[in-house]
Amino acid sequence: MTSITWLTLGALRLVLFALALGLTLISFQAYSRKRSERLQYAFIGFAFISMGVALSALTTQVGSYTALFGIVETIPFIIGFSMLYLSLFQ
Repeated sequence: MTSITWLTLGALRLVLFALALGLTLISFQAYSRKRSERLQYAFIGFAFISMGVALSALTTQVGSYTALFGIVETIPFIIGFSMLYLSLFQ
């Protein structure tokens, strides 16, 4: 890949991470204003999704992608989306 492609990919991953952190911050503010179990699950879910986004961004930086790293990268997404799912039904 060319250097412009790598720069574009890096910039897009940075934007994705910033958006994920923004959602986490907004959900934390909502939870701190009105302490409900539903908002707590949503906040935790967005926090884990942000963690998953950060790990997936690291995957491209490390260079050697292994199956173990793929599993470790996927677990925060599973937990995060599960928590969001729970927040819908509380």
